[in-house]
Amino acid sequence: MAHENIRTLLRLNPTTAQHANIRREWIAHSVAEDSRDIPGLMSTLTDDCVYEIAQWGAIWHGKPGATSFYNELLTAFPDIHFDLKNIVIGPQGVWEQAHVTGTHHAKWLQFEPRGEAVGFDVQILFPWDAARCKFRGEQIFVSGLEPEFARRVELVLETALAAP
Repeated sequence: MAHENIRTLLRLNPTTAQHANIRREWIAHSVAEDSRDIPGLMSTLTDDCVYEIAQWGAIWHGKPGATSFYNELLTAFPDIHFDLKNIVIGPQGVWEQAHVTGTHHAKWLQFEPRGEAVGFDVQILFPWDAARCKFRGEQIFVSGLEPEFARRVELVLETALAAP
């Protein structure tokens, strides 16, 4: 079944207008995110959208879930900035790679706040719903904030500070 879905996706051949529509919607999403405009972000998503950071088992369903995702993220990193490194736009959606910076002020997922500037990388897939001309959410992969790595660094620092 998954193979048939992939074959269908690979056969997609968008028109120039369809490509422009996907691009325009991604730009609207990006501008809304930069402006901290939650209703603007929601306007780019399907009602049944899904936000997922699979590596940590974090998932948010529907627009209420997406709203929660953004409220949590923007509360944790009120000065968050996405420095886009790569982008691919196609009939399946948009893939972006970005370096993220911000000051960590509140708990986000399993990460306790430190009140310090942080930086990490993300790769995000925005799956496209061609029938509704909206994104079906985001599939997010984060690197540079892995909990095990962060805890090891914390233990090393605690050990170093405790040494006479």
